[in-house]
Amino acid sequence: MDGPSVETMTKGEHMDPELTALAASGATALVQQMVNDGWAQVRERLARAFSRGRPGPGDEAGAGAEAVRAVREELEASREDLVAAREAGDQDVEADVEAEWRSRLRRALHADPRFAEELRGLLDGLGPQAPADAGGDTYNTVIGGAHGIVVQARTVGSPHITPQPPHQHP
Repeated sequence: MDGPSVETMTKGEHMDPELTALAASGATALVQQMVNDGWAQVRERLARAFSRGRPGPGDEAGAGAEAVRAVREELEASREDLVAAREAGDQDVEADVEAEWRSRLRRALHADPRFAEELRGLLDGLGPQAPADAGGDTYNTVIGGAHGIVVQARTVGSPHITPQPPHQHP
């Protein structure tokens, strides 16, 4: 059986609405991830998932290195288009990239039911993430005669605090 990325739906065939929704949410998440820090990991997982069943040279049984590389290059080309479109403020290209991958995901889901499990796993792994700069107002009050150092921070790496000797009053 050929891999999910080469199968197509025949005219008039209909897909399960759940799988159609999965393809749509997968494409949306994919486009969002293309411009985030976790892109390399998402790209690799999706390239392997799309390549399953497409043998490469010397690899008749599974996803060959050539198939993975080809899908990785397609994903990276889409990312480059998306980044350029965002820099130019071209929302049409962004919509086109998402539509292209929604269609490819839909065909893959139709061709191979196992692909749905892989895509769900990938999406579950992404989870709802708040943007790094998201947040609201935070108010902290220190009461009770605090003595020493009070630190308030969003993230503290490896703090090294050296206590200062108390001030001597003459």
